[in-house]
Amino acid sequence: MDIKHKVDSLIKKYDTNNPFKIAEAMDIVVRTIPLGKILGFHTRHARVSIIHINENASTEQQIFTCAHELAHAILHPEINTPFLKFNTYYSTSKIEVEANTFAIKLVFRKDMTSTITIKDAVENYGIPEQLLIKNFYD
Repeated sequence: MDIKHKVDSLIKKYDTNNPFKIAEAMDIVVRTIPLGKILGFHTRHARVSIIHINENASTEQQIFTCAHELAHAILHPEINTPFLKFNTYYSTSKIEVEANTFAIKLVFRKDMTSTITIKDAVENYGIPEQLLIKNFYD
């Protein structure tokens, strides 16, 4: 699966890298609700995708979380990662890496007007620096 190609296609199709706008255009419901320490998750029920985002997260965290969960909705629509994590021995690490890669490539675009530095992204979005650097310069 070529994540960069998928992200580039979405940006071209919807003329934005805003995950909220892309989700809306794709009829994916985005809800902000209190989730305690959880930043967000994706569910799919009766062919309806819903992204749940913690209303108490910072704006930056909500943007990145929406992009990450949008990745699950697009790349892994039938996979319920919370269920897998808590009820099986299946490792979700590959799925989570793919979602993080998708989110980084969507939100942090070299070709989009942005004043976000890697330092800002690490501090404000909570993304590990190594993951961000690897994907930003890929």
